[in-house]
Amino acid sequence: MATPLEKARKDPNSMKAKILKVARRMFGEYGYHGTTTRMIAREVGIDISTLYYHWGEKTDLYESVILDINNDLRKKLVEVEKVIHGRPLARRLGIAIDMVTDYLFECPEISNLVLFQYFRKTREEPNLDFHVPDFISDIARSMDLCKTRESIPTSASMRVLAMMNSIHNFISGEEFFREMLKLKREEYIDHVKETLEFMLIPAFNSRKAGLK
Repeated sequence: MATPLEKARKDPNSMKAKILKVARRMFGEYGYHGTTTRMIAREVGIDISTLYYHWGEKTDLYESVILDINNDLRKKLVEVEKVIHGRPLARRLGIAIDMVTDYLFECPEISNLVLFQYFRKTREEPNLDFHVPDFISDIARSMDLCKTRESIPTSASMRVLAMMNSIHNFISGEEFFREMLKLKREEYIDHVKETLEFMLIPAFNSRKAGLK
């Protein structure tokens, strides 16, 4: 039997999908504890009982949001891998930064939720998390920092985390940084990409010093 998430992904125009889309945005904006099912129902324009009918309790909906984001991230990484495969490392990084950054700017709730999960200091949330080890291994292999997903040096994992956290912080902090820098959105995105390339391409190219 198909899960509510599978049904929502199969039919983007369904009520389940509409609720899921709003839930992603609101959990991303306010976090798990700052978001209520009534807030989500009101934003969708439905009665709270309709939300419960389609998704069950708040924890069920939140779990589906995290799984949905995990699925989307996995698909994006596969797409990026197909594009960068076989290219020189610097070119791989440039393309990956461009594609991943564009994607996350389109879906800022992903970066917000990742950072909420990493750095939350509130009450305990549902025992859910992003598939961080899987993502690290996939990216490390794409960047040629390891040969297999089962043999990733700690240094490689740390470099991948540094890269992803840099991107997430620029995405999640867009409103604050743009106001501080007095930039339009298109200008900000261009500068983010340029800065990430400035920081990350030389750093990853220097990996010949050895990974431990």
